Amino acid sequence: MTIDLKTLTIEKAHAHLVAGDFTAVELAQAYLDRISAADKDVHAYLEIFSDVIEQAKAADARFAAEKSGGMKTTLLTGIPCAVKDNILIKGRISSCASKMLEHYEASYDATAIARLREQGVVFIGRTNMDEFAMGGSTENSAFGATKNPHDLERVPGGTSGGSAAAIAAGMSLISLGSDTGGSIRQPSSFCGTVGLKPTYGAVSRYGLTAAVSSLDQIGPITKTVADAEILFNAIRGKDIMDSTTISEDTYAKSEAVADAAAGKKLTIGIPRKFMELGGIHPEVKRVFAEAEAAFAKLGYRIVDVELPNNEFALPVYYIINFAEVSSNLSRFDGVRYGFHKDGIAGGKNFLGANRAAGVDDYFETRAAGFGREARRRILLGTYVLSSGYYDAYYNRANAMRSIITQDFNAAFEKVDIIMMPTAPAPAFKIGEKASDPVSMYLEDIFTVTANLTGLPAMSIPAGRTTSSGGADRLPVGIQLTARHGNEAALFAAGKDFPCEAVSAL
Repeated sequence: MTIDLKTLTIEKAHAHLVAGDFTAVELAQAYLDRISAADKDVHAYLEIFSDVIEQAKAADARFAAEKSGGMKTTLLTGIPCAVKDNILIKGRISSCASKMLEHYEASYDATAIARLREQGVVFIGRTNMDEFAMGGSTENSAFGATKNPHDLERVPGGTSGGSAAAIAAGMSLISLGSDTGGSIRQPSSFCGTVGLKPTYGAVSRYGLTAAVSSLDQIGPITKTVADAEILFNAIRGKDIMDSTTISEDTYAKSEAVADAAAGKKLTIGIPRKFMELGGIHPEVKRVFAEAEAAFAKLGYRIVDVELPNNEFALPVYYIINFAEVSSNLSRFDGVRYGFHKDGIAGGKNFLGANRAAGVDDYFETRAAGFGREARRRILLGTYVLSSGYYDAYYNRANAMRSIITQDFNAAFEKVDIIMMPTAPAPAFKIGEKASDPVSMYLEDIFTVTANLTGLPAMSIPAGRTTSSGGADRLPVGIQLTARHGNEAALFAAGKDFPCEAVSAL
């Protein structure tokens, strides 16, 4: 049969694989053919793995074995998956889209990868991203920008832009990204996909190259909410390799989880005062209003909520971001491993008479190995952590982070879900914000709070623009946020909402 990549979902693909309508090899080949046709323009992938067909053959063997009472399959057996370039796959390059790790080969699987491998997922390749997960456009890759498959003159968002673009362009059925301040949700909004930032600790960070350890989370990017739920359930759970992971009890204790499972219509809160501060594109406002009306028509109760300190979230986020980036990236120095400016493994001798030359070697290697945005954040982070400024900036930011979390917790005493736009505008043109980092940082205004508070948040496609800077039909997403451990409410509302991925096929 002809494989319709545009309408394929996990459950549909699984049903066809079980029925023998097509094999995992044929499914994988269909995606490889699509990549061959489309990715030369989009540049979603940094590498297509050489053993994709071999992985698919193993999945087919698993289906055959199940029929004779052998190894069981799952919904994800044989399902093609794209993986962001900062998530480790044993034996594969994981460069974080940086010269610093251009040739780094992972020595182990990330926990999320190991869990998917157990289920028979077929890993297609590694996707492009902003270097070390810093940026909002996937322009900050050392290996070239990814383009939005809906308009090749526009960005796909970031930092998981390659993963979102791969789904939108039909070059993978599912993908993994990471989210530090909106890096799954914002590209999902720009590309018309579903993107989930799970509760902090729901998914192990073991094997995710750290950018901002207190904010980072691995999560799914898919075409449908149902697919996001399946993928999330496959990768979540306690992990002894990550002490921040949370137990299943966190999910079992949520009353709203039970309400959502029972099909009870939930209460949605909208922080209107915050949204009236300005800067939201008219088309985003229109799509958001239509989404609000759609939820009301479905029987959801819509109320206003107060988030009095939300306006401080963006500066708080970036102070913490810069500080942790400065700390986490200090290990990449060209001395122990990775890039060196002269290609000399291990760098030069720092001792004795060579000390001055060694220090210069260290500085020059980092200057050459890191891109502009990474260098900017390292410098600013070092500043806010320096003597005399640590209390003035970093400690105050953490104190305000706690206050913002309290605001959200208070709001969730009255509502089950908080709804906002995912991004203040549709996808912007490549290069439009490259020389204005503050303008780029403002793209995160609605998404950073979920990372600061550790709450789960999901972007779902809500519509398209009718006009945006001369371009029509650009995807626009809305963001749903729930209390800790209540992804079930997000999935219930998302599946209720009349949304579908905005395909670029």
